[in-house]
Parts: sequence; structure tokens; C-alpha cells
Amino acid sequence: MGVRNMADKKLSKDELIKAVEKMSVLELSDFVKALEEKFGVSAQAMVAQAPTNGAQAASAESSGEPKEEQTVFNVVVASSGANKIAVIKALRELVPTLGLKEAKDLVDAAPKEVITQVNKKTAEEAREKLRGAGATVELK
Repeated sequence: MGVRNMADKKLSKDELIKAVEKMSVLELSDFVKALEEKFGVSAQAMVAQAPTNGAQAASAESSGEPKEEQTVFNVVVASSGANKIAVIKALRELVPTLGLKEAKDLVDAAPKEVITQVNKKTAEEAREKLRGAGATVELK
């Protein structure tokens, strides 16, 4: 069920959840964007702002305060490289809900986030698998 069909029909909470479960990754992305535009909000996670003043950064380091380590990562395919088919196959292994066309569209749209909000171990495994297929990958 696409975003447009859902807007025309009044759904209960359970029906809405079932409709979202049936969406592809790209349809869900479009749905989130439509919600963000409609309500003027962002679904992005809040990110702690780094100190902008060099003196603040130096004082934090000298005081012995432990740095907060990033725990949530997004995997970004910066370039598919020469072997696009291998990258598409690797992406489909990492995200089994992606169809062939959806995976191809994500790879063609590089640089593009392909996996979001995952832990460090999962992000590094995805990076290595995609790099092994020939893609240029970044973790953000």
C-alpha cells in the first residue's frame, strides 16, 4: 500500500502498523519524508554537538574526561565501483527485505545511506562485505 493510498483511507492503529510492515524500504522512506513534510518535524536522531571552541576541546582532553564513543552508525555506499552487480548482491544479503530493483536503485543513487541506525559491529561487518564486493563505503 503506497503513501497516497493510505492518505485517502482512514486506518486504525493496527491497520496502519500492518500497512507499514508490508512497505518496502523505499516506500517506507517516502512515507517518513511525507510525514516530516506534513508535520514539520525530522525523524533524524539527535546528535550531540562537538565543542566548536578549540580551548573547550583542549580543556576537556586535559581534564581526563572520557570521550563519548559513537554507538549508532549509518552505512553509506559512496560509490559502487566497477562491479555494481556484486555490490547489489552484497546489499541484498545485508538487507534481505530489499528487492532487486530497490537494491539497484540504492546503488545507482550513490552516495546513499543503505543501512541506518545500526551498532558498530553490524556497521563494520556491512562495510567489509560491501568493500569486498568492490564498493566504496563510509560509516557515519
